[in-house]
Amino acid sequence: MKPKITPTSVEVHFAPDEIIVSKTDLKGRITYANRVFMRVADYAEDDLLGVQHNIVRHPDMPRGAFKHLWDTIQRGEEWFGFVKNMTSKGHYYWVFANVTPDLYQGEPLGYFSVRRQAPHSAIEAIVPIYAEMLRIEREAGPAKACEASLAWLSQTLDELGTTYENFVLDLFFGRHMGKGTRS
Repeated sequence: MKPKITPTSVEVHFAPDEIIVSKTDLKGRITYANRVFMRVADYAEDDLLGVQHNIVRHPDMPRGAFKHLWDTIQRGEEWFGFVKNMTSKGHYYWVFANVTPDLYQGEPLGYFSVRRQAPHSAIEAIVPIYAEMLRIEREAGPAKACEASLAWLSQTLDELGTTYENFVLDLFFGRHMGKGTRS
């Protein structure tokens, strides 16, 4: 069970050359966590192995973002995106994540995630998008939250003339500064 942690306003950073790596089984239970992950999230290996990866989920993250992730990786595709995570003390850290299926002889065994420190400009662009998705989710109610926020995100990206993947990659590489988003 995920521990009850109260979020703080303290941001945790890690070096640009550091990479957070984890692996999960098909249900999202952690099977591997590198030392950077353990240090940044402030968990011992024994506290992470075998538990759901959502142990680091921050409440500022819309459910729709994770539905998009799961839908993508369960189709066998890789997913890129920005994620606000929470440490064991309630502090937060932003990552740019790349999640891919971990395959053996063509069959998925689980998922492999590599995360880098998210650029400040990308965070500034994604925060209002996630805030709007959360607002839509609260308004829609639990049963329709994910679908409602994802529909808004899809419509917003269509209006910008881009795809989700291109949007987040452009943000990461500084090619797009989030202009044109709407609420």
